[in-house]
Amino acid sequence: MKRRLEIIAMLLLAVACANGQIIVNDSLLRATSPKMLTEENNPLVDFMFTADPTAVEYQGRLYVYGTNDHEQYLNADRNTYEKIRSLVMLSTDDMVNWTYHGTIATGHIAPWILNSWAPSIISRREDDGKWHFYLYFSNSGDGVGVVTATSPVGPWKDVLGKPLIRSGMPEIGACPNPFDPGAVIDEHGQGWIAFGGGQTKDSLAWMPGTARVAKLGKDLTSLEGTVAEIKAPYFFEASELNYINGTWVYTYSSNWLPRKVWNYADVERPAICTMPYMTSRTPLRSDSWVYRGDYFRNPGETVPPLTNNHTHLQCYGGKWYLFHHSMYLEKYFPRQGGFRNMGVEEIELDEASVTIRRAAASRTGVRQLKALNPFLLQQAETTAATHNIRFEAGDAPGNMVVCGDGKPGVIRLKGVDFMRVARRFEVLVKGEGRIDVRVDAPHGPLIASIDVREKQWKHKRARVSTRITGRHNLYFLFEGKTLRFDNWMFLAE
Repeated sequence: MKRRLEIIAMLLLAVACANGQIIVNDSLLRATSPKMLTEENNPLVDFMFTADPTAVEYQGRLYVYGTNDHEQYLNADRNTYEKIRSLVMLSTDDMVNWTYHGTIATGHIAPWILNSWAPSIISRREDDGKWHFYLYFSNSGDGVGVVTATSPVGPWKDVLGKPLIRSGMPEIGACPNPFDPGAVIDEHGQGWIAFGGGQTKDSLAWMPGTARVAKLGKDLTSLEGTVAEIKAPYFFEASELNYINGTWVYTYSSNWLPRKVWNYADVERPAICTMPYMTSRTPLRSDSWVYRGDYFRNPGETVPPLTNNHTHLQCYGGKWYLFHHSMYLEKYFPRQGGFRNMGVEEIELDEASVTIRRAAASRTGVRQLKALNPFLLQQAETTAATHNIRFEAGDAPGNMVVCGDGKPGVIRLKGVDFMRVARRFEVLVKGEGRIDVRVDAPHGPLIASIDVREKQWKHKRARVSTRITGRHNLYFLFEGKTLRFDNWMFLAE
């Protein structure tokens, strides 16, 4: 009976792929992703829930890390965050096609943690000549942990075996929730970290008094000297630090309380759960911090519903970007429970005056910085939009493999520039299934097809059947329960 069912399944696959076509209905694509049939670029990825972004540039690529809301989605009905013990890794060099590097298993690397949320990453070339990456994260609301690596995608290790910061440390004073770290390196290679949250018995609604900033030790895994208070009005959480033109820029999420008190006549009070910023040239002097206003309203005002707030400011490719999260995919997954997704916007930031102009969350997102080159080796896990795909870890840190599950899957890539005439299409695959390559639309011209029947990883090639030049969107349609798809490229004449 089992063999008969296997034969029937193979016949159904053959019918679905008859005449070189894998068919996926547009209405199904529209129902599972806001990005597949539109020009929307937010959220960054559409196949999982991610939040609380941070980023670092390395060798021309931008690496983005976030809270793995999807771990909570898979293990609970509502997003109360208590099931999250991993972090997400992505990267890009064009801001619209994103490579998924998998997750950082913080719960395994640092088994002492309660949860891992809201990472912040910095990097520095150390005495061994290598770039080292320091990824700080919230240990639930109880403190801050740190993992390190010599690659932006790991492997990661816990060098302390305990929290870097924890509630009750004498150095931090009355700060009941010393979480949500924001780290930065200044022009002298000195590390800094901000953190904080919660209220004490002496907290005022408009001035909780629980935001903190400190120098990091030379090893970047310890604190050095005084821990200072940042007098942040209506402070709630989501601390972040930037260093711009000799100035420290502190950003945070304001709280949800009524704005009954306001002592700054020359600047508007922050709205509920927005992102204000403050600046200082002497960050360990509490009275040196100047409140400058809010630069990002609650993302739910423009991408409903309202949610908590967490942002990261990043300069990349000569532009300033604002990373944030909103509930982009609430209606695209079977269950709605407050699960978030990272997005990105361009933001106007005057470096001379260190002034930030207010931005808003959008579905459109940002423009592509450069075309994707199909004649260079590309990872299958690089996507602009997806339908029905899943991943498994490959044989190297940060390398993921696209997996089939028997149902048709689709990957969309944006702005692929065929600057030469492509003659062959090559993939690294194993298992059984089929990959069709189309341009301009999921049902656009078919330019190549590859049948896969391989027990081991193998490079397979197919002839490009249609002359294609210029810039196009590219679509991989694939099917096969055991299909594994690692990378691809086109070969020119």
